[in-house]
Parts: sequence; structure tokens; C-alpha cells
Amino acid sequence: PSQDAHIPVGTPAPGTAFEAPVNGSAGTPHEAPPQGAQPPTPWQNYDPWAAPGPLQQNGAAVATASQRRGRAKKSLVLGAVVLAIVSGGVGGAVGAYLERNGGMADVELPQAAKEAPGRAPDSVAGIAAHALPSVVTLHVRGSQEEGTGTGFVLDGQGHILTNNHVIEPAGGSGEITVTFSGGETARAKVVGHDSGYDLAVVKVSGVGGLDPMPLGNSDNVQVGDPVVAIGAPFDLANTVTSGIISAKERPITAGGEKGDGSDVSYVDALQTDAPINPGNSGGPLLDSKAQVIGINSAIRSADSGSDLESGQAGSIGLGFAIPINQGKRVAEELINTGKATHPVIGVTLDMNYAGDGARVGTKGTGGGPPVTSHGPGADAGIKAGDVITEVDGQRVHSGEELIVKTRAHRPGDRLRLTLRRGGAEKKVTLVLGSADGD
Repeated sequence: PSQDAHIPVGTPAPGTAFEAPVNGSAGTPHEAPPQGAQPPTPWQNYDPWAAPGPLQQNGAAVATASQRRGRAKKSLVLGAVVLAIVSGGVGGAVGAYLERNGGMADVELPQAAKEAPGRAPDSVAGIAAHALPSVVTLHVRGSQEEGTGTGFVLDGQGHILTNNHVIEPAGGSGEITVTFSGGETARAKVVGHDSGYDLAVVKVSGVGGLDPMPLGNSDNVQVGDPVVAIGAPFDLANTVTSGIISAKERPITAGGEKGDGSDVSYVDALQTDAPINPGNSGGPLLDSKAQVIGINSAIRSADSGSDLESGQAGSIGLGFAIPINQGKRVAEELINTGKATHPVIGVTLDMNYAGDGARVGTKGTGGGPPVTSHGPGADAGIKAGDVITEVDGQRVHSGEELIVKTRAHRPGDRLRLTLRRGGAEKKVTLVLGSADGD
């Protein structure tokens, strides 16, 4: 075949150079190479089926502008990812540190807003706020003894009611100091006292602005009623405790340290589980209206039995208070006359009798006649050896219980007694007489 058959259409004529098309453009003719030089072979520069390759410049690959932008974008994306990872790690570490160490600022904890100071009048706080200004702490010092107790203001004249065993250490020449709830102190003198009721009245002078404690009615008290006790247990003044009335008419006898029976107290007591400890004696037992219904006087201790603070054991939830109705009568008598009267039946009891009930003594029993002539008992027909088993329908099991039930009344009150005589039962009625206490 001829040489022309191998020249593609559009190929320049011999002697004319051919430049390979760039990016698909048509070839451009130019001057032929110098004489003697071999013309380039077009197929060495252009292959329409070959994959596009980078343009060469001076033997090196030259990237297009779009390729350069692509690489830049990839670099930016990679950098952003790395920065995000590093930032997340640093932020997490900083957050954990701040959480453990409380941050850079001062710690301020959440707190409830300030409330109004008042409380409901029948709440424990309300009762205490109303009663505390009327409660005092007594410090008593004698030549051989000293002690602490509690009392409360009776009137504007400075009379204060407390227990006899609280002021007893002072004797006839001791010193009694009264401290009010606000911290003021004053000297006090004994107006009158009675060991049988375990009550005493002292008086302060030259003290103004006294706030008398309102007196309630202990006959209205029911078992289960809420109560509040205020006192100075172990000399901790203005201590407030609360509980309920757990029983009524508990016959309590206490004292008797002298051995002759002259200092024995007989109390038909209110029982409460409000904690009462040594130092509470003489303090008020209050109802829900902040009225006094009892005078805290005795505790039952696990190691000291039933006594008026003869031991130093703590409260076990058995406290006893003198009913305020009895306390009011005795306090009035002590203020007005200096002495208290005791209601009496007019018989001498056999305190060694071990049977059930209270037996009237026989000839030679005790220091007096078994039945006082023309006394209440004699007028009612009581005889020596009779055993009294009931007072106003309530059982009595000992001589102490009969005295307690009798002392719970006033002279002139009428009593209904049940007697046992020779195996037969007999009921009598009598009017209580009166005897001066000590």
C-alpha cells in the first residue's frame, strides 16, 4: 500500500509540523522542524483511547486548579476533625476536673428561704414560746446540800410554785436564787412548804413585768392528751419536751429518807411519757392551750425505783405530776396562811398489813388511837380492824393508796367507803376532816 494510505484525514501535508491537541483541541500547524530533523510521530503524542493523565511540564506532573482545591478541602476537613477530637478530649478533661473540684468560683449551696418565726399556738413550739417567760430555774444552796429545780410564776406579786424537795436543801438559812428565761436573776424567800404534798411557794421581790402562768383544770385531762414539760434537767434551763398523758390517778409515794415518815409525799399523780429528769422537778406540765395541768415531781428510774429524784438515772418514759387542782389549793393555802391543810378520815392505819386493802389499826398499832373519837371515821361507824377496800368505787390495795386517794380531796368533801368486817362487806359515807400539815 502507498504511504498516503497511512496518513489520517486532516493530517498536514509533508513538511508541515503537527502539534498534538491539548484537551481535545484540534492540532495547530506550525513551521516544519529544521532540515534533517525527524518529524514527531503523531501517535506518540496522542492516544484517544488512553486514560487522561496529568500534563507534564519539565518532566513533572502539574495539578489542575480543581485538583488543588480538592486537596485543600480534604486538608481542611481533616484538620477540623482532628481539632474537634482534640477539643472534645480537652473539654471532657476540664469538665471532669471542674466537677471533682467544684469549679473555679466559690461554692454556694441551695437553701430554703427564711420563714416567719411564729408557730401555731397549739404546736409544741407555740406552747413553749407562750410558756417559757413564766418558767424559772431555782438554784438552792444550804450548809450541807445544794440542788437545782424548776418553778413557775403564779401572780404579779412574785409568788412562784415549785416542789418542796427542790427548796429543802436550803433549810432555814440557805440561799435560793431564781433565774428567769431571759437570764435575769433574783433572790427568793420561802413563803410556805408542805412535805406531804411535796409543794412549796417562794417569792421574789423587786422584779417587774412578771408573766403569770395560766392554770388549767386537771379534772378535764384525758389519757392520750398531748402535753409539754418545761424544766432544767441536769441544770439545762428552758428545756422543752413533749409527750402524752399515759395514765391518771396513779398513787405515788416518795421520799421517806428521814425514816420517820414525816417527809413522805403522797400524790394521786398524772402519768406522762414526756421525758422528765432530775432538775425538771417543780416545772409545769402543760396542755395544748399552754395551761398548767400538773407540777412535774417524780420519775420512775430503772435503778432507783419510784422516787422524787433520789437517783440520777435518766428518763425511761415514766414521769409523774401533781394535778394542778391539788396544787392550786395547796398554793393558795401556803400563800395565805403559810401552811396547807390535809383532809383526814380520823383513823390510824396499820402500814404493815400485807393483805389487800387498807386496814384500820388495832389497839397498840401506831402512835394514836385506831379511830379518833368524834372524828369523821367514828361518826361514820368505822371500827378498829376494819379493812377499807374502795374509795368512791375505786379499789385501794394498801394504806398508802388510801392516803393518796384521801389527799386528792379537800377537807369537807364527802367520801363513800367500802369496808370489809368479819367477812362481810359494809358501805359508809363520811365528810373529810382537816389537819394542819408541816
